[in-house]
Amino acid sequence: MSIRFIAASQLPTPWATFTLHGFQEESTGKEHVVLTLGDVTTPEPVLARVHSECLTGDALFSMRCDCGYQLQEALKRIADEGRGALLYLRQEGRGIGLLNKIRAYALQDTGADTVEANERLGFGADQRRYDICVPMLDHLGIPALRLMTNNPRKVEALSRDGVRIHERLSITTGRNPFNEHYLTTKVGKLGHMMALDDFTPASDVDIERDA
Repeated sequence: MSIRFIAASQLPTPWATFTLHGFQEESTGKEHVVLTLGDVTTPEPVLARVHSECLTGDALFSMRCDCGYQLQEALKRIADEGRGALLYLRQEGRGIGLLNKIRAYALQDTGADTVEANERLGFGADQRRYDICVPMLDHLGIPALRLMTNNPRKVEALSRDGVRIHERLSITTGRNPFNEHYLTTKVGKLGHMMALDDFTPASDVDIERDA
């Protein structure tokens, strides 16, 4: 995977002022970003999250998923630690794209779960790729990750692509009445390592709604 570093700038957030690094895939022109805090080049594994774009959850405050809540929680944890990285990959809808994601939502509105909806549209349950992380991590000099994720497939894929995962850390937050079936499906059909009883409610994490 060939990817170019484009530019970096400061990005103040409610939790900390991060450095925002912009990258572009040379073959597709697709853009990705990494937020870093502190010195991530030292030998100690870096607290990190690999987060795939979710416009509806991250920017439009959808309660159908836990994506936006996970994004906020990850940034908060990194800020609390004073060091870390968040890789934000432009892989909307687990890789099927925004409009197809809306089509999948329409099927979910009639009773399909998140996996069934993707499959009815002719897609796999999860079409994301993680090899794009490798050149970005290399550019930033990040040696190994303490990865915030519940997804064993993500851990396996990153490890297979050469990313050293020192530790997996659960990130269970944002449970609400609109996403309980979605979370149950992630456990039952996608093998996510989490229990609903471990989730903190959405009201505990979402600063945007509290503002």
